[in-house]
Amino acid sequence: MAEKVLIVKYGEIAMRGNNKYIFINRLISAIRKNLDPYGNYYVVRDPGRLIVEDRGGELDYDLTIPKLETIFGLHSICPGVRLDDAEFDTICKESLAHMQEFYGEKEMTFKVNTRRANKKFPMHSMELSMEVGAYILEHMPNMKVDVKNPDVTLNIEIRNSVYLHSKIIRTYGGLPYGSNGKAVSLLSGGIDSPVATWMMAKRGVEVEGVYFHSPPYTSEWAKEKVIDLAKRIADFTGEFRLYVVPFTELQLYLLDNTAHDRLTIHLKRAMMRAAEMIAHKDGALALVTGESVGQVASQTMQGIQVINAVCDLPVLRPLAGMDKAEIIQRAEQIGTFEISIRPYEDCCTVFVAKHPVTKPRLNYIEKAEHKLTELDRLLEEAVANAEIIDL
Repeated sequence: MAEKVLIVKYGEIAMRGNNKYIFINRLISAIRKNLDPYGNYYVVRDPGRLIVEDRGGELDYDLTIPKLETIFGLHSICPGVRLDDAEFDTICKESLAHMQEFYGEKEMTFKVNTRRANKKFPMHSMELSMEVGAYILEHMPNMKVDVKNPDVTLNIEIRNSVYLHSKIIRTYGGLPYGSNGKAVSLLSGGIDSPVATWMMAKRGVEVEGVYFHSPPYTSEWAKEKVIDLAKRIADFTGEFRLYVVPFTELQLYLLDNTAHDRLTIHLKRAMMRAAEMIAHKDGALALVTGESVGQVASQTMQGIQVINAVCDLPVLRPLAGMDKAEIIQRAEQIGTFEISIRPYEDCCTVFVAKHPVTKPRLNYIEKAEHKLTELDRLLEEAVANAEIIDL
């Protein structure tokens, strides 16, 4: 009897040592979390991969595959069938059925590739590939053999059971979400910060977002845009906590009490301090920003050094070496770009100096902030009054 399954393969997890089982357990938990609302699914451990079965009936590829594609740590998903009957005739018939289901009457080239992990199987790999290929050719005249560059490769894996599959759906890779500690990401409504947040989540870091909201200078539409970006990230992470920090009073205070060409630097340092306060409260080990070296005035090496100096926690900048075109390409790939380009301003773009300083000096910035006697109070009040949105 042939049973539809998903053969789920993982990438760099396979290279882990004695702690490999921890990452695999997280993958299994993520798969179950994504599929449990939709049926009675079961995940079977198999060397080098996981097998997803539907214990409630025939597995629906169209329903299940999209639920797994967003899980970090997976390398690929192969829709296929499992045969508990390893007889030659059964393999031929089910191979033909698989090819007909996926490719029908399309004119295509193909080859059969057999891997025989179970050496008790009576036929050699090459022999089985040739016989199954001949059987498919006999019943599917639209197919032609091309062993060097085929359109389709039918894979036959002889293990304790026999697995057939021909499609490999690449996923995002990375490490299972939450396997590498927690970080707080400064999330704006722009293109860069959602991509940076996503990239750290891909590396297994549990991420929370902090958005700085400055009504009436930033509208509720700007806030909703950030919430929608957070929702899109949650499609990959399963859940996402967003802090909306009211920043109007603090921002106006900096506008009135700092040099205008250094306003952006003071503002970003205040944001980093606020994010770090939230990080300490939630047990996060790092901050994340969407800065790319040299992209804007505050992202020069001097600007980054001055902004970093206000933090105790490490600041992760996954976009540091990427240019704008690369960042946009990734944003389009993960589905955040169309949200980010909605025309609503965030608080970083409202009070922008015409000629911002590009090479700030730390001693001047710290000396100026030493005179800002209300800054600490305003920061504490802003964080205390933050709205928490769990997605």
